Amino acid sequence: MIKIEKNSLSEKDIKVDNDTVAPKKFNQNFKSKYKDSPFIYEYKTPAKTWWDRFMDWLGDLVASLFRFSTNGVAGSLLGIVFKIVMFGIIIFVIYLITKAILNKEGQWVFGKNSKKIINHQEVEKNLHTTDFEKLIKNCLTSGENRLSIRYYYLWLLKKMSDKEMIVWDIEKTNSDYLYELKNQSDKEQFEYLSYLYNYIWYGEFDIDEESFERAKIAFEKAIKTV
Repeated sequence: MIKIEKNSLSEKDIKVDNDTVAPKKFNQNFKSKYKDSPFIYEYKTPAKTWWDRFMDWLGDLVASLFRFSTNGVAGSLLGIVFKIVMFGIIIFVIYLITKAILNKEGQWVFGKNSKKIINHQEVEKNLHTTDFEKLIKNCLTSGENRLSIRYYYLWLLKKMSDKEMIVWDIEKTNSDYLYELKNQSDKEQFEYLSYLYNYIWYGEFDIDEESFERAKIAFEKAIKTV
């Protein structure tokens, strides 16, 4: 028989906690502190883009065509092929730019008028050694009518200088050359051709074929008769 002892503690021996408990509150944005990678326990696979789906399809196609064991092998091969292709494209673009610069055709890199400005300066500096007939023929072939008028005018100045009708100087103006001419008919002709040159070259606009042809004939006639 088990003997049950009576509890010797009385109600007076029990302490009652009457302290007030203040509830704790979380900060409103407390979750933002736990978004770093150490607090992420489940990673969600990002949704595939159209490029990812295309590469998967291409990988499946290559794997089936070449009988690769897994798509991973096919994907690795595709990655290498794409890198080779991109590297080849970069090398080709560099080659084209270098070739354009070396051939002095780089106006699309340095600006529309850079090539023309350089050529004009060189022609003026070497007026008496320039083959204007060849330059004009090239301009007419490429459809650069305004530029051909520029060369016609410089060619006329060269012929007049050779005949000692004027003294060539790159710093002189049309008015300076007009003043140097002695013959009245030469003055009138040069004044008219200077007007055509200024109108066409400095006008910065395209002229119609008929107007260009009239100017071209006038310059060629003057050059032959000087």
